[in-house]
Amino acid sequence: MPINQTVAYGKSHNPLDYTQTAETAQTLRPLVEITYYTDPLCSWSWALEPQWRRLRYEFGDQLSCRYSMGGLISDWQHFSDPLNDINRPVQMIPQWIQLQQVSGMPINERIWLEDPPVSSYPACIAVKAAEQQGLSMGEAYLRRLREAVMLEQRNIARREVLLELAAELAESTAFNSEQFQQEFDSQEAINAFREDIKDARYRDIGRFPALIMRPITGRAILLVGYRPYKELRKALAHVAPESNPVRSVTDAIAYASYWGRITAREVAEALDLELDATQTVLDDAVEQGILIKSDRVYLSSKNCTANSHNTPMAIG
Repeated sequence: MPINQTVAYGKSHNPLDYTQTAETAQTLRPLVEITYYTDPLCSWSWALEPQWRRLRYEFGDQLSCRYSMGGLISDWQHFSDPLNDINRPVQMIPQWIQLQQVSGMPINERIWLEDPPVSSYPACIAVKAAEQQGLSMGEAYLRRLREAVMLEQRNIARREVLLELAAELAESTAFNSEQFQQEFDSQEAINAFREDIKDARYRDIGRFPALIMRPITGRAILLVGYRPYKELRKALAHVAPESNPVRSVTDAIAYASYWGRITAREVAEALDLELDATQTVLDDAVEQGILIKSDRVYLSSKNCTANSHNTPMAIG
């Protein structure tokens, strides 16, 4: 598991302006800009999704976000994680099993036996290519990458898989898969990924997930590693004491529909429910035709889009 740490991290700067959502009664600038350092192959980033989504939903446009790709695995010849005793693919299996036990997020570790990804670099570049269509589209594509490798045993180091996922995303969103392929093959996407790696190295960020929270004024903080929700709330209150939740989750089906694609663990986190009880509610909704279940992901039956939510925070 990544080492957890919290440190002061430099002076903040004004976050980018945001686009007002339908739920926002008045135009406000975000109180906090969050840079999320991650990687599509980072299993602990997948584990953090329930808390991360809940934070964004509850605080809405008080937060803005951008993703920075970390390049977790260049190749297995040069990868080593002495903290977790990992230097070859099969050794990822115990960590993934531990992740499910700790976080409750579903995960399928057999990919490391049957078709292990040789690198996370192609997937990182693919995210930067998707971001050329807008950062929200980049986020939607990143989510599909995570689902594909963590649940569906799809090797996201393979070009054909990356293109397949883009085509699937295009079927239910405004994502342009042809443009994605052009961007994926472009130098711009590679350069954007290089800048992300350069930024992470400059800030000495070598473990993921890592979040830098920058308030409008004052000092920013860095959080590294998997965190329970209360720790994310505590960090946010530290950098922006004036921040307050603008809404709370009261209905499992509405929350699932809001995100478009969601696991039972993510809904359970948002509602503070036991996982078994949450699965019963969601499975009942599947039987009624309200939701669709694909593997261990629940999708809105009306419009199963990866960006069906109304942009809970500014992505920029």
